[in-house]
Amino acid sequence: MNSLIDEKKRYRIFLFIMLMALFNYIDRGAISYSAGAITGEYGFDRAQWGSLLGYFGYGYMCGALLGGFLSDSLGPRKIWKWAGSIWSILAICTAFAGDVGLVLFSSALLGFAMVRIVFGFAEGPAYSAINKSISVWALPKERGFVVALGLVSTPLGALLTAPVATALLHFTGSWRSMFIILGSLNLCLIWYFLRIFTDRPADNRFISEAEKSYIDSELRSERKSVPAAPSASASASDLSDTPIPWWHYFLNHSLVLNAVAYFAFMYVNFLLLTWTPKYLQDQFGFNLSSLWYLGMIPWVGACVTVLLGGRISDAIFKRTGSLYRARSVFAAACLLVTSVVFYMVSVSSSPWIALGLIAVANAMNSLANSVYWAVVIDTAPRSRTGTFSGITHAIANTAAIIAPTLTGYLTLRHGYSAMFTAAAVATGVGVVAMLLVRPGLKPGKA
Repeated sequence: MNSLIDEKKRYRIFLFIMLMALFNYIDRGAISYSAGAITGEYGFDRAQWGSLLGYFGYGYMCGALLGGFLSDSLGPRKIWKWAGSIWSILAICTAFAGDVGLVLFSSALLGFAMVRIVFGFAEGPAYSAINKSISVWALPKERGFVVALGLVSTPLGALLTAPVATALLHFTGSWRSMFIILGSLNLCLIWYFLRIFTDRPADNRFISEAEKSYIDSELRSERKSVPAAPSASASASDLSDTPIPWWHYFLNHSLVLNAVAYFAFMYVNFLLLTWTPKYLQDQFGFNLSSLWYLGMIPWVGACVTVLLGGRISDAIFKRTGSLYRARSVFAAACLLVTSVVFYMVSVSSSPWIALGLIAVANAMNSLANSVYWAVVIDTAPRSRTGTFSGITHAIANTAAIIAPTLTGYLTLRHGYSAMFTAAAVATGVGVVAMLLVRPGLKPGKA
């Protein structure tokens, strides 16, 4: 058995899933480093720039929801194939969005809106596809860590966006060239990824028969076992793979509140991803050549904590046997610290203190990143993992609209301190929501 356990070639699949998500994040975040060039060329003010950044969220939210359903019905491989190809092509199209908008609609903003909405729609299914893939590839005991491994692309992608985007802007001298290069590289990655990825381990020629059998036996054992925190009202059908209606998601308050808490996480994520470069330029006068390293600072700690969070959550569960402590209490504590630190940022006047505090807040926020996805896997029937992940993702990613758009109006009227106060409020709401989550309860008939 030890020889079977030692075979972990499935981690190659997890690595490339992470790389796909990594490029997904770089593609979406690169536009933030073009803020000066784009706003200068088209004359956008802060409110218009915030709206432009927020357009991505409209498509992203819808794509996340649809991606969940399609992951269950078509399998994640087809999602990666079509969504990945489309978002890569739309990244290239971003280079021409403003000019096309001026020609067709006499509005550069409308041109960007059209491209960013469709671009967001194509990127939306990615994390539902990740969750669906993990639900059939990862062993139950390693799932928290594997989810974190996939989600490390969030802070790592944001961190790498700073040097990648600024380097491309510097060496090409054109924000348009940056988008063309990024989209082309992503198409190459998708082509290779599709060669090695399959929806099920049993269909993969790169995985040994021994490892396939081991994965299958572990997943079968999980299906036969009693959940850690069963509901008194849970029926046998709730605990099986029998398909249930998608709307049963909303009968489970834990899934809904988990999505609210995940919204708080995503609010912080999209706030920092979209507004950090312009904040540093406008508030403290840093130029583009400084952003390659300054833009990385808020994400350095998060790259570590997102991996630790999955391990810590799994360790708490192994020690206490309580999913509530391992998921809900742990995530609530992370959000509480995040909220307090963001309030401290709002009253800070030093760029270095502000950057340090932002890094701490983001690190604590990311510490619980894997928990929100693990709650869905812990709680949802496997037949609806993709669908319920998509619904969770769609609810949470209203933050992709609200965070950048609201920040544009807040900073225009009240200055940049207001955007951090709003982040403190959002994460405070997340604390309350997460404390009410009871993971492990399967959606029943309410």
